[in-house]
Amino acid sequence: MESRRPDSKQVLTVSQITGILKETLETVFSTVHVQGEVSGFKASAQGHLYFTLKDAGACISCVIWRSKAMFLPQRPKDGDKITVSGQLTVYEPRGQYQIVCNSIEFSGTGSILAELERRKKLYEAEGLFDPSRRRPIPSHPKRVGIITSPTGAAIKDIMNVLERRSSGVDIIIFPAVVQGPEAASQIARRIAQANEFCAADVLIVGRGGGSIEDLLPFSEDCVVRAVSASQIPVISAVGHEIDWALCDYAADLRAPTPSAAAELVSGSRSEQLDQVQSLEKSMKMLVLSRIRDARLVVSQFSLDRVRHVLDSRLSSVRMKSDELVSRMNALVSSRIQNSKQRAQSAEQSCIHAARTAAMSGRARAEKDIEALKALSPLSVLDRGYSIVSGIDRRTISKATDLKAGTEFTVRFSDGRIAAVSKGEADGRQ
Repeated sequence: MESRRPDSKQVLTVSQITGILKETLETVFSTVHVQGEVSGFKASAQGHLYFTLKDAGACISCVIWRSKAMFLPQRPKDGDKITVSGQLTVYEPRGQYQIVCNSIEFSGTGSILAELERRKKLYEAEGLFDPSRRRPIPSHPKRVGIITSPTGAAIKDIMNVLERRSSGVDIIIFPAVVQGPEAASQIARRIAQANEFCAADVLIVGRGGGSIEDLLPFSEDCVVRAVSASQIPVISAVGHEIDWALCDYAADLRAPTPSAAAELVSGSRSEQLDQVQSLEKSMKMLVLSRIRDARLVVSQFSLDRVRHVLDSRLSSVRMKSDELVSRMNALVSSRIQNSKQRAQSAEQSCIHAARTAAMSGRARAEKDIEALKALSPLSVLDRGYSIVSGIDRRTISKATDLKAGTEFTVRFSDGRIAAVSKGEADGRQ
């Protein structure tokens, strides 16, 4: 069937030119077999499958209707290398050509996914993804840093959540391109700047959803290493829940979406208010309970009760005092009696010892006197001897000492006599 050709001078509407293109493509490419790598895969609520088939130089949209998708042995996913068979057509509302696939053959893993797996193993071997390196995210930070596009949907979602849940938190936006050749270097540079100036308590690094190619900057080496080296805790919030990037593994926490990241760093005002009100209620109940207890205690101390308690305690004290006085008096009397007995015993012992010592001394004195008498020269005089002494009272023991005319004294036992020597001794006995 030959497609109709419009007249070169004919003015066509958009619908007309799109219809001509659709008819031409479906006629010329009624059946095609195309090989490429899956990107941007998603399934609709009705069961239809949509994805992009790409290679190094181009890409084309593909769709698998539910009637065909339900018989597939497995669903394709981003990074799969596949060959699709189907019809090339134009989706007229968008003016976009696409392949309506009838079947799929899987050929392995695509080059992008294989490269990401290679890098992942490399970073794991270096320890950049070690869970022990992860630090806790502060639940109520005072300042939140956001590294993303200032005009994208992600920043709007984050700001809406923070405004609703924690309007008092300070927000610092570090603008960065999140797609394209300059994106990775800008993201890494912003992370380094936030750390250099200690600009935030926690960082949110991310963007909205997109294809695996759109998210590649967050898997680049400079970004992964910047996230890993950050001294500020980092939350990776790249794409939607099904999306992923290598910085997810290096971050301290991965959030499924940017909005979820904002919720993680913001305490809900309503939750905080409920908590404050709960604490206030608990404090009031505690205070009232303490007041009731105090009143019960005070009520037990009426004047009569106090007087009764004091009288009872005074009586007890008086009884104990009297008992102690009695015991003390008995103890003192006992000590005095014992002291008297010891004194009398000591006195008797001293008298006896003194008498014994006196008698012993007298006996020794009498004995000594008798000994002295026996040794005294006077006792010799009683036996008929005498003592001759000169006028100088010196004893004269030799007859030769008496010269003629020498005066001397002779002492007898009953007295003395004076005498004068008449001549020298002749030396005879």
